[in-house]
Amino acid sequence: MITVHHLNHSRSQRVLWLLEELGLPYEIRHYERDAKTMLAPPELRAVHPLGKSPVISDGDITVAETGAIVEYLLERHGNRRLCPKPGTADHLRYRYWLHFAEGSAMPPLLMKLVFDKIASSPMPFIVKPVIKAVCRKALDVAVWPNLKRQLDFMEIELGLSEWFAGAELSGADIMMSFPVEAAAQRAGLDASRPRLMAFLERIHARPAYRRALERGGPYAFAH
Repeated sequence: MITVHHLNHSRSQRVLWLLEELGLPYEIRHYERDAKTMLAPPELRAVHPLGKSPVISDGDITVAETGAIVEYLLERHGNRRLCPKPGTADHLRYRYWLHFAEGSAMPPLLMKLVFDKIASSPMPFIVKPVIKAVCRKALDVAVWPNLKRQLDFMEIELGLSEWFAGAELSGADIMMSFPVEAAAQRAGLDASRPRLMAFLERIHARPAYRRALERGGPYAFAH
């Protein structure tokens, strides 16, 4: 039995969705973020030394990192589903977007989250204007331009096919779901990029996605 060590409001929701798409049996061990720090609880370190989610257990095998988990599940249990045929152009795109999701799409989204958090945190009145100005400058110079460039790129790429790696849903779309959802939640993604918004509508309407939400619990990005 596959066990998903699942953290609320986190990237591990993608793993539940993948398992539902594949129709694989699994169980969930739920973990809750600290209400103040929003960090994972220390109990997760008993599963993996870094104490982060997602992590899965499959017999005596433990796999961490969402991309690695997606690849593992598709290679071991996918039976050639949700993965374009090797050697094709779609498979190359699949590999690209599978890794783009965490390697390129998430860093500027995380930077925005961090700078927004710093700017809104309690601090001495005398330094507040300086800290806010530094955060605003960092966002204007290093974060917003990168986010815009990436969202524009994704929008163009979805003009090539309905999904990120061709005409059919793949593991790449499951990986890309979280950064696109996060961009809609906190990085200005809206109707000005209709293909990305249509992508969100398509994934949110999938029965497997809805089943994963029912089992996974609170997930702030599912709108």
